[in-house]
Amino acid sequence: MAIDDKPPEDDGMADWAEALLEQKSTDGAGAEPGGVLSGEAPRPFSSSPFSGDTPINDINMVLDIPVQLSVELGRTKVPIKHILQLGQGSVVELDALAGEPMDVLVNGYLIAQGEVVVVNDKFGIRLTDVVTPSERLRRVSKG
Repeated sequence: MAIDDKPPEDDGMADWAEALLEQKSTDGAGAEPGGVLSGEAPRPFSSSPFSGDTPINDINMVLDIPVQLSVELGRTKVPIKHILQLGQGSVVELDALAGEPMDVLVNGYLIAQGEVVVVNDKFGIRLTDVVTPSERLRRVSKG
């Protein structure tokens, strides 16, 4: 079966199969292997393995994905025996100081800091410092 006879839902493997067939045909003919070094112009990759007409940088594909946004007041380490002794009215001391900015996390990654506000009898957070996109990427790549 020729490459052109394959169904369109070939999940991106058609390009690989075609390249392998080209390499076998050039190797079999005694020519040097294809590619940039042999003088052939490199072929660009398709923009997406799923659809030929969707650009890679189309951010609209991810805008509706839900993420977990949380605000962290502070942290502490407590032995299990103290956790078992907690009851109504217990106070747990955190490492954050009163009035200190709260961390805003998306899926566990810091994206901003802010201060607690009350709006219509509900708590909210006013962002005071937003982590730049480049800094977010750097932090994600480290972790």
